[in-house]
Amino acid sequence: MARAMIAAAMSLVLLAPRAACSDERPMLRAIADVPLGGKPTRMDYMSLDASRHLLFIAHLGDSAIIVFNTENLRVAARIEGVAKVHGVLAIPQLGKVYASATGSNEVVAIDERTLKITARVPGGDYPDGIAYVPRLRKIYVSDEHGGTDTVISADSDTRVATIALGGEVGNTQYDPVSGHVFANVQTRAQLAEIDPESDRLVARIELPGARGNHGLLIEPDAQLAFVACEDNDKLLVLDLRTRKIAASFTTGHAPDVLAFDPGPRHLYVASESGELARFVLNGSAVAPAGRFVPGPNAHSVSIDPQTHVLYFPLSNVGGNTALRVMQPGP
Repeated sequence: MARAMIAAAMSLVLLAPRAACSDERPMLRAIADVPLGGKPTRMDYMSLDASRHLLFIAHLGDSAIIVFNTENLRVAARIEGVAKVHGVLAIPQLGKVYASATGSNEVVAIDERTLKITARVPGGDYPDGIAYVPRLRKIYVSDEHGGTDTVISADSDTRVATIALGGEVGNTQYDPVSGHVFANVQTRAQLAEIDPESDRLVARIELPGARGNHGLLIEPDAQLAFVACEDNDKLLVLDLRTRKIAASFTTGHAPDVLAFDPGPRHLYVASESGELARFVLNGSAVAPAGRFVPGPNAHSVSIDPQTHVLYFPLSNVGGNTALRVMQPGP
């Protein structure tokens, strides 16, 4: 896999790391810069369907979803008409992709086989992050400005509930251990806990030290929630068993998207400044493991857990869009 990718690689200028690992070797090495097409405008969330080798990239500024083939390092398709797309989530077991279209306040359903839009569902006021509860076949979508989570049936692609959370809602994630959905309430420095059986808010978890808690990732094996705080450049580590903050770390400016590689147990936090912070998990202990600059405005990151390859969509590299493909190590 890596050999084929290197053979397909294009020329790439790698930015110097702001801080390297302890042995001074680069934290990541370049494989390729692949043109993504479209205008040099903002990119946002990504979602990988590793079984189909398809990476779905939200090209927010172009109101399109880029479908990227990770086997041959080529753009497979562009799905137009997803107004100011922010969140995107591929659900392989359903053969569907869901995307939040903030420009039209909709959640868009896409057939993964045909790459055609099959449904448009009301998504509140500024839909953003998306989570899926497999056993109930429900989609949960953060409604940032409306202060709710929108609940959608994946069977009928219709809205079935709206859950008031009492403040601006950042990202939403599902925890398979508790069976509950968690959502950042970023104007209250809280994590809201939702029971998807009843679609009711069952708890509010205080996040001391949080300012603008937007990004969220749950690592179920360690029962940790990682909270990225964009207003004070912090990563908070919440122990879901005790409901207490276990650790706090400084990140790049305005941390946004988080990604986890379960093999080496590496957590990556991408920031609006373009700086990437890496952390390593040892059981439930978390430690910093280097900081690096993959590219300008590299605020979004996705990982293939099978190959450990990282993807960074860059809105403007010499006047063009590009997907920067990298691997850990020198």
